[in-house]
Amino acid sequence: MASKKDYYEVLGLNKDASAEDIKKSYRKLAMKHHPDRNPDNPKAEENFKEAKEAYEMLSDDQKRAAYDQYGHAGVEQGAGAGGFGGAGFGDAFGDIFGDIFGGGRSGGQGNKVYRGADLRYNMEVSLEDAAKGTETKIRIPVQSTCETCNGSGARPGTQPVSCTTCGGHGQVRMQQGFFSVQQTCPKCHGNGKMVKDPCPTCHGAGRTKQNKTLSVKIPAGVDEGDRIRLSGEGEAGVNGGPTGDLYVVIHLKEHAIFQREGGNLHCEMPISFSTAALGGEIEVPTLGGSAKMKIPAETQTGAVFRLRGKGIKPLRQSDHGDLMVHVVVETPVKLTEKQKDLLREFETSTQADSGKHSPRNKSWMNKVKDFFD
Repeated sequence: MASKKDYYEVLGLNKDASAEDIKKSYRKLAMKHHPDRNPDNPKAEENFKEAKEAYEMLSDDQKRAAYDQYGHAGVEQGAGAGGFGGAGFGDAFGDIFGDIFGGGRSGGQGNKVYRGADLRYNMEVSLEDAAKGTETKIRIPVQSTCETCNGSGARPGTQPVSCTTCGGHGQVRMQQGFFSVQQTCPKCHGNGKMVKDPCPTCHGAGRTKQNKTLSVKIPAGVDEGDRIRLSGEGEAGVNGGPTGDLYVVIHLKEHAIFQREGGNLHCEMPISFSTAALGGEIEVPTLGGSAKMKIPAETQTGAVFRLRGKGIKPLRQSDHGDLMVHVVVETPVKLTEKQKDLLREFETSTQADSGKHSPRNKSWMNKVKDFFD
């Protein structure tokens, strides 16, 4: 490269810049001046080459030390030629684009460590248990570290060997035009190791399927969809990686009487025709037993009465919800002839002034009349 600009100046950095700063600056310049993004722009190509050379020098600790002490003369022999070939460009650019597109490099390290998978367990809980909390046991199948080989996958007394395809790196490099792309090794799947003599228990997987019983504490107030995290109770990691977690997802069983809405409970309460008309006191079921509730005279179907504090205390709230009682006036059935006669007599007595005794009916009939008129 004809230009002999200061490498730190090219990357816009000071001499005390960290390796991460150098990498970030090069990433930004490489994306900005890359020839594919700037066709027929010689200046952009030149800037790209300068940034590449500066990165190659400053990202290498030995080359950077020589440059800091002697300037360009200290790295004259090892400077990049500025083209798109060569291992220097592949290492630098492969690292940058590996980070961008999610590939990444293993840093030459085999035996990649993977965290175990998280697991999900769907648990059905009754409304009563959700309200007061409970503790229960569950049995789940998990992938656990093989006890025979301690997770190595190799028969006891033997060890895995380096992968012959990637040389133990876990990744292979492929040249695509002027790009050098790193990919996970297809033979060892990124582990960098291969098992020649598999463990007879896990058959080389390093993990075995087991069933384990766990105790789960359900806190009071949990609701539909809440998750309880059991740390480290998921699947075992690979190559000594950390174990995943288990998430217990709460699902409320359908209740015969109550429907839950946050901290509030709803229920329907049938009352007799005479109680609705004359008023009275009834017993209402709650999660803590029964409670008395007054029904005012002339109560209509659909009226809702609130019993404060008779609901549920949600998990993340300080106050109990309420019980909402939806009244349904029940029509008498299987009447005797005498009862029917009494109802006919009652109906006759109210027809003379139906608007007074049935205000809702009168209002509705007026709306129907207005509609047809």
